[in-house]
Amino acid sequence: MSSPFRAMMLRGVPVQTDPRALVQSVNSPVKTGCGFHDVREILRSAGLRPTRQRIMLGWLLFGRGHRHLTAEILYDEACEAKISVSLATVYNTLHQFREAGLLRQLAVDGTKSYFDTNVTEHHHFFIEEDQTLVDVPEGLISVTGVPEAPEGTEVACVEVIVRLRRKGSKPQTPAIARECLDA
Repeated sequence: MSSPFRAMMLRGVPVQTDPRALVQSVNSPVKTGCGFHDVREILRSAGLRPTRQRIMLGWLLFGRGHRHLTAEILYDEACEAKISVSLATVYNTLHQFREAGLLRQLAVDGTKSYFDTNVTEHHHFFIEEDQTLVDVPEGLISVTGVPEAPEGTEVACVEVIVRLRRKGSKPQTPAIARECLDA
């Protein structure tokens, strides 16, 4: 086992020992028992070359079940696990994974994109104070009246993000948006 993988284990980063959890997270038929091999096969099946950095980042992403994270969070996890990777590489890899259908990208506000390892259609709560996303349990939101797509296009999916804040806390929205809330 190479030193970055060993470092992850020694630093308490969970090693995925149940390949079913990894496989279910990305809808892959791979069932080898080795998380790194599974990530390699998932990348290959998605049409991505399994480079060392993609495998390492894929292992961090998919080896812990469904997650919502930013590039900065993944970069911090990689640094903590002693994986030599730049923030630019993390961004590029996340976008490549998204384009290959392994991740969903969620634009919650204008400054951050979150990436979701659960690629099925589902909705989210966004907790403003913590800047975190949480899946809305299935069946709690029903979307009706979706307009017909303009000619030459089709609706890819409908995503609902419900913004939450703790009762009594001040809104963290710009002044113009606050006026809309107060109206």
